Formats: sequence, structure tokens, C-alpha cells
Amino acid sequence: MQSTKIMTTAVGSSNQNINTGSNTSRSEEIQSFCQLQIEHITAREPIFWGRIVYHDASRKNHDIVTNYTRKIERETLAYLNSEEWLTDSYAAFSLNKISLAHVMRSHCYICPIGYRNQKPEYILILASEPLSPTLQQDVKQSAIILNKYLDLYTECERQQAEIQLLEHVVQRAGHQLRNPLATIGLYAENLYLGLPSGSWQEQAAVIRETVQNLDTNLTELIYCGQGTKLKVTLQDLRTLVAESIQGLNPVIQQKNLQVCYPETTTTLAIDRLQMKQVFDNLLSNAVHFSPESGIINCSWQVFQNEILIRIADEGPGLSTDDLKKIFTPFYSRRSGGTGLGLTIAKKIVLDHQGSLWAQNLPQGGAQFYLSLPR
Repeated sequence: MQSTKIMTTAVGSSNQNINTGSNTSRSEEIQSFCQLQIEHITAREPIFWGRIVYHDASRKNHDIVTNYTRKIERETLAYLNSEEWLTDSYAAFSLNKISLAHVMRSHCYICPIGYRNQKPEYILILASEPLSPTLQQDVKQSAIILNKYLDLYTECERQQAEIQLLEHVVQRAGHQLRNPLATIGLYAENLYLGLPSGSWQEQAAVIRETVQNLDTNLTELIYCGQGTKLKVTLQDLRTLVAESIQGLNPVIQQKNLQVCYPETTTTLAIDRLQMKQVFDNLLSNAVHFSPESGIINCSWQVFQNEILIRIADEGPGLSTDDLKKIFTPFYSRRSGGTGLGLTIAKKIVLDHQGSLWAQNLPQGGAQFYLSLPR
């Protein structure tokens, strides 16, 4: 039996919201999920027509998806679209048989999914004969799945809105603070150059260095608040790691450390500058916490869909508190650290659709895992 699917939007509204970018993408994802659910329902005899009405958090309206194996009359469709028949409040996830004047020759069922924005979300189906208990249970199970998915979708939209607001606040605060800092730094430099050697010049130097540190911290904070801006090109992984190690050579030699990494390599589709910042941070931490004459191991495995990179040291390892908070902004285990390095690293990895996490080694030391899609 051939099925036909129809997707329409903005139930009960004369306006259609046209969104672009990520909002459109997310709306298409939820629409596709609902469409799959209604196709699954209408594929079961004796159901021949079905509809899901749901709230789209991106577009902020109620949308519908419809699928059928047999058309219904235009007057019947208009009546169902009007929702004039929807006068009773039914319990969520309960399947209720309803009598509708325009569909007397069919068996009509409604299964509420939930209520958002003071409007119901529901599954509506037409069948040529009464539904069996098994099929009724399947419809109710679909409503539960849809409710959970829509809850996750709505929560994701809420979090995304909060992130965008925080990004805006951080960007604005950063720009407002940068000009006064630059002025203080300029006057501190003039004082340092104009004063004779002695305690006063030393105090001016402290002011100058403090301003420089504040400016660095502010730059990192602003970077944390930036949206995704990737310039993706193909890069050699081994070359990138070697460059990060080269930049740390003075400290590596001072502590007599050994840094091991594979001879084999692979290519990654990444933003080179941003991903180098990730390796700089992870390797810098490994060098900092390694004991004298310690060994740092950097390795990678290439799988079909991802590359798994591991950086391990022989340092003191991570406490339980560290493992919980290590990627939290402003949490730092390094004296004088900003607590933003690993936060920025994780943000960059997430922007690349990857994952970054930390563990302790059984024999002691910490290891960081970086997973990136191929």
C-alpha cells in the first residue's frame, strides 16, 4: 500500500514564520522525526490517515505533519484542520475514541502528547475499523516517545537562547573593558619609562604587567563568548602536534622531559589555528604537571568515522573535584592560571563536532582524550 506524506506549518495561524540558518535546520530535524513517527503509525492496518500536531520551539508556533494511505474528503480535512471538534481535554498519552460528524464512516482516535503555549499537541488518526489493544498501545508509546523528544528539543532551544545571550553579554563587556585597560596600560608604560630606577619604577612595572595579564584574560574570555567561526582546511596531525611541542621546548628541556608521539600521521579537516590552541593547552598542562625527567605520551588511533587522540603524563593526576570541574570556566589547578584554557579547548573541540574528556591513569598521571570526526 503506497503512503503519501504531507507537511504543513502554523496550525491555527495565518502567518508562516520563515527562519534561516540553525533555526531552520533544527525545525527540519524535529519535523523529520515527527514525520517518521506518523509514517510508522499509518503503516499499520487498519489505520489509513494520521497527523501529529506539535510545538516547534524554534519557530514558536504549532506545526503539523500528516501521512495517509488513503485520501479523505476535502470537507473532512477542512473540519479536522479547524480543530472545532477539539473541545474536551484528554489525559496525556491516553488513546481516546471520538465521534466526529464529518468522519462518521471512520473510527477516529486522539492521543494527546502534551500542552505547550496553552495549545495541545496530539496524534490524530483515522482507521477503517476499531484498533486492536496492541495497536492502541503502539500509538500511546509513540506519543510518549514524541513527548520526550519534544521536551529535549525545547530544552535545547532554551539553552541555545541562553548561550546566545551570554555570548552577547561577554562580547559587550569585553569591548567596554578593553578601552579603559588600554588607557591604564599606556599610562603605566609612560610612568615606567619616565621614572628613575627604584621602587617607584618597580611599582609602575607591576601595574603594567598586571594590565597585560588582565588584557590576556579578557581576550580569552571574549574568545569563550564567540560563536562558531571555523576556517576548515586539511591539516597534517603529526605536524600540528610537533609544532606545539616545539613551542614548549624550553620548558621541556628545563625539566628534562621526554615527549613521545607516533611516526605515522593522518589528515584532519580542522581550523588549524584553533586546533593548535587545543594542542598547545593540553601539552602545556602535561608539561607543567610532569615531574622532572618524566614522560609524556601522545598517540592517536584512526577509525572509520573518527580519530581518537590521547595525551598522557606522569604527574599527580586529577582529583575527584578536578574531574568534575576541569572544563568549568575559571577553575584552574595552575598557580596564576586563568581557568579558561581548558574551557576554550573544549569549546573549540565541540565547534569541530568532537569530544574532549579527562581520566586518571591506573599507574598515576592524567590523560586527556580528544575525539574528532573524520
